[in-house]
Amino acid sequence: MYKLTIEEKVYACQADETVLDALLRGNVNISYACKKGTCHSCLVRSLDAVPPEAAQAGLKDTLKKRNHFLACLCHPEQDMAIKLPDQSEFYTEGTVVVNEMLNRNTLLLAVAFKDAFEFNAGQFVNLQRADGLTRSYSIANIPQESNTLEFHIRRLPGGKFSGWLHDEIRVGDSIAVSEPRGHCFYLPERHGQGILLVGTGTGLAPLAGILTDALAHGHSGPIYLFHGSREFEDLYRIDELCQLAQRHQNFHYIPCLSGKHVPAGFSHGRADEVALASLPDLKAWRVFLCGHPDMVKQMKKMAFLKGASMKDIYADAFLATPV
Repeated sequence: MYKLTIEEKVYACQADETVLDALLRGNVNISYACKKGTCHSCLVRSLDAVPPEAAQAGLKDTLKKRNHFLACLCHPEQDMAIKLPDQSEFYTEGTVVVNEMLNRNTLLLAVAFKDAFEFNAGQFVNLQRADGLTRSYSIANIPQESNTLEFHIRRLPGGKFSGWLHDEIRVGDSIAVSEPRGHCFYLPERHGQGILLVGTGTGLAPLAGILTDALAHGHSGPIYLFHGSREFEDLYRIDELCQLAQRHQNFHYIPCLSGKHVPAGFSHGRADEVALASLPDLKAWRVFLCGHPDMVKQMKKMAFLKGASMKDIYADAFLATPV
């Protein structure tokens, strides 16, 4: 057991706990979201001991040098004095400019900024409430002069953050937004390469950005988007994507439904299964997978077995937990 000191308060970290686990057990108000080192929202700083190397995975060298580390990845090797970050170091204030429903449980939230907000379509950011509650959401649009980010946010049963966004936040309100993160985005190269996009639910958000970015850069290879849900009412932007497919001969949109009622024009089955049946050979293709963790994990394996190079498979699994 090691001692964690924040200002003058001391918290015990058990042998099987991470720093984040210990601080949450001690009711410390620390930001967190993914608990797996991806979102970086639990970034803190050690004031004395050098953090374990594993706790600094994926951080910039400038942050490592100042002993910043990710609390969710840190199993301490000695007592540590910790400083919680001033969130203004990592967050920018944005203003909500759009708040409207895309379907029965998915919110379109657009946030605008005074200054340029640099990102790649398909990356994600952390949104933070005034009390420090933080969640990660993928960006659904491409960079534009209006300096606006769009998000597709599904209401999760019992979800504290999604419930707040759906029920309380309004146009004109401010919200804190982190710098963009993630490697699931389009690079304007190999324009003739096939691109496969497979998503479930709001996994459409980053895929929509990637698709728009690829078409804007004149990608000439075939682009297939398989978007799935169980029921028709949980799909969205169907007409918009159908119209986009009509304007671009190389783009193919396949909406998939795994439930019993499947209207004409929709494929019956899970999005990943329909995609694999439709495209049996993925050699030299670029593959983007976004949505439920189980789907992403299985599809990543199957895409590799179907010929896609692992370096050409980009995955963004969403959290299944509502808290």
